Amino acid sequence: MTAEEFDFLVRLLEAPSPSGYEAPARRLLRERLEGVADSIETDMLGNLCAILKGTGRGPRVMLTAHCDEIGFLVKHIDERGFIWFAPIGGVDPHLSPGQRVSIQTASGPVAGVVGKKAIHQMEGAEKDRVIPFAEQFIDIGAENGAEARRLVAIGDPVVFASRVERLCGERIASRALDDKMGAYLVLRAFLDLAEQGRPAGDVCAVFTVQEEVGLRGAGPAAWGAEPDVALVVEIGHGTDTPAHDIRRTGDVRLGGGPLLTRGPNVNHALFDLLMRTGQEEGIPLQVLGEPRGTGTDAREIQLSRCGVATALVRVPTRYVHTPSEVLDLQDLKAARRLLVAAVRRIDARQQFVPD
Repeated sequence: MTAEEFDFLVRLLEAPSPSGYEAPARRLLRERLEGVADSIETDMLGNLCAILKGTGRGPRVMLTAHCDEIGFLVKHIDERGFIWFAPIGGVDPHLSPGQRVSIQTASGPVAGVVGKKAIHQMEGAEKDRVIPFAEQFIDIGAENGAEARRLVAIGDPVVFASRVERLCGERIASRALDDKMGAYLVLRAFLDLAEQGRPAGDVCAVFTVQEEVGLRGAGPAAWGAEPDVALVVEIGHGTDTPAHDIRRTGDVRLGGGPLLTRGPNVNHALFDLLMRTGQEEGIPLQVLGEPRGTGTDAREIQLSRCGVATALVRVPTRYVHTPSEVLDLQDLKAARRLLVAAVRRIDARQQFVPD
């Protein structure tokens, strides 16, 4: 990864884009695609789709990841200036008390802190109680409700105020790796295919929205793109920490290479093509068995129209849906190579039709 590529990844990760409010991330992606893609469109839901025309008659391939992140939404501002909120997506209420947040307002970001009673003032079981979101509030330092309402409006989105940090070796910590690292990979693979020679079939780079609130963008996006084949890029839960029992979760290691899902949500021939591609290209791969429809966009895309040959390429990630998700940049590099090499091996729709 070049310094320029890493800088773009940081900008994308730090662009606030909770579900339903993805415009900052979408703008960055669109700017990078302009001048490369043959066409770029945003649908009425907010999904961004870029097309790279193929050189022949190959199947239409969809590379996709969601560009939204978890966050919060302003629900109420009281007379003392405290801001009451609700989660966007699956946020753990353990995590938010005491966290710094950034409220995205019409006039720009407003800094705040999720308030919490000091431990010195707690008694007994109160110390162990998980505070529900209905009792949590944001303090922006306002003197009263009138001052707070001049700055913040009902419905403003909120994100954790964490930034990208370098850890040891090639590992980074950031919020929103789920799934803006996937959006980054889809973008880079698309650019690589454009720069290194187009494949036979059209390639659609699709950046979906509202995944974190029920996979809402993927269905309309797949309907519009009409792919024959889809490669969905997502996080995979890293289980190489003391918190996991790998007999139940599977053995998923950071630095071990991309993680491929195997199960009903994945086209068997496409899975085999990805495995073969990894072997031929010298790309280490990990495999995760998932016995049902996954909780990812792959579930919706596979069922679009008369069915789409779908595969799920995951990047091992620790501490998902926290302000400090962690991954290994070497896995990103390997996933990028895998996506590009796999697309070049997709040459006929019929090869993915089940026996």
